[in-house]
Amino acid sequence: MRLLRRAVSVVALLALVLIAAFTGVYLWQQPILLTGTGYAAHNACAVTEVAGREDPATDLPENPLVPYLDVQGAGDPTTGTLLGQLARQRAWYTEGFGCTLADHRPDLGEAATVAAGANPLTDAAAPVAEPGVEAAISRAFGDDLDAADRDALGTRGVVVLKNGVLVGERYADGFDASTPQLGWSMTKSVTNLITGMLVQQGVVALDDDHLRPEWTDGRADITVDQLLRQTSGLEWDETYDLGTPITRMLYLEEDMGDYVASLPLEHEPGTVQEYSSGNTTLLCDILVERTGLGADLPRRTLLGALGLSSAVMEPDASGTPVCSSYLWATPRDWAAIGQFALQGGDWNGVQLLPDGWMPQSLEPTDVAETDDPGLASTWRLNTLPDGSLRWPTLPEDTYYASGHDGQKVIVVPSEQLVVVRMGFTPEVDDDPSVVRMVDEVIDALG
Repeated sequence: MRLLRRAVSVVALLALVLIAAFTGVYLWQQPILLTGTGYAAHNACAVTEVAGREDPATDLPENPLVPYLDVQGAGDPTTGTLLGQLARQRAWYTEGFGCTLADHRPDLGEAATVAAGANPLTDAAAPVAEPGVEAAISRAFGDDLDAADRDALGTRGVVVLKNGVLVGERYADGFDASTPQLGWSMTKSVTNLITGMLVQQGVVALDDDHLRPEWTDGRADITVDQLLRQTSGLEWDETYDLGTPITRMLYLEEDMGDYVASLPLEHEPGTVQEYSSGNTTLLCDILVERTGLGADLPRRTLLGALGLSSAVMEPDASGTPVCSSYLWATPRDWAAIGQFALQGGDWNGVQLLPDGWMPQSLEPTDVAETDDPGLASTWRLNTLPDGSLRWPTLPEDTYYASGHDGQKVIVVPSEQLVVVRMGFTPEVDDDPSVVRMVDEVIDALG
């Protein structure tokens, strides 16, 4: 009996040691685990509630914790946990504002109504494409590929505008003209247009500095233009991995603007261009403070003015729109955004951007060091700083918005052309089929 009691004591001690070890490891790794469960909860909520899709696992990039994740609910809230118990994160759905990660339901106010009437593309008839345009779109969908390669290509929607008129359009199975799709970092280019509208209204200026009251050091010199051009100098790592600043901002911080503003300077403002979703989200936090519009900022500016009735820009729990990453819109509404930029800010006869805003936004960023050559004021240029062309087959005046997994809005002013490609292509960062499609469309339309 004494031996049995001793054995039980040893087992109990080992159990306590294992529990303590597990607890220590869990507490040490909890922030990383929370980014994983937050990612899963937010994506599941947005794909179902915003996009109206039924299988979030097939719609967005993989999560390395997938085998251990448990996701329950559909936006009221959607809950993500590890093994059903640990690292709990909740995403709450709000009509007009999409899904937001927070411990408790955020109070975001009421979303302004966005009427579709201002956008002529909303109810435009489906086009009968020219044969050459139809063939180009078919290849962009991988019709000439085998099933496996076609699935890997993952094209989900294409819209082509010529002179502002819909001349080509197609959707993958399960998607149609009314399905909002996530633009990821194309949202940054939209932020350029929102900022331009506020410059036109006198709310903000590109050279404004001293943007945060607590910035009493070198950060006080950061300007609005530097946030747009990714030259703020704030310390950042855009690597999408568990525990990096970008995933911490998106999946751990309820006030993303405050988090980014707390980061130290890594470089003198204006000297180095370092791609950062933090810069753009911080800018929208500043614009929210200037306007007092809260989460409604995008709807009360660009989305409302253009009649982008499908569009939803999701905010964080503090009410700051996540202007780096979280705009959902149908491909037609994404095309309207490209057309608005092509028209220099004129929409239905009203000039919404300052004169010269787009030419100024498309001026190359003048820095000696960059990790993203050809990035201007959140729009990317075909003509690179050394004078070479990123895409030699396309006109040199081409510019575009680009997002994770192959999202593109490509604008070709010399051809009066806008091409939107939406999809899920995680293996190819710069899918050559998109460039080929634009080149073939130009040839087909003469």
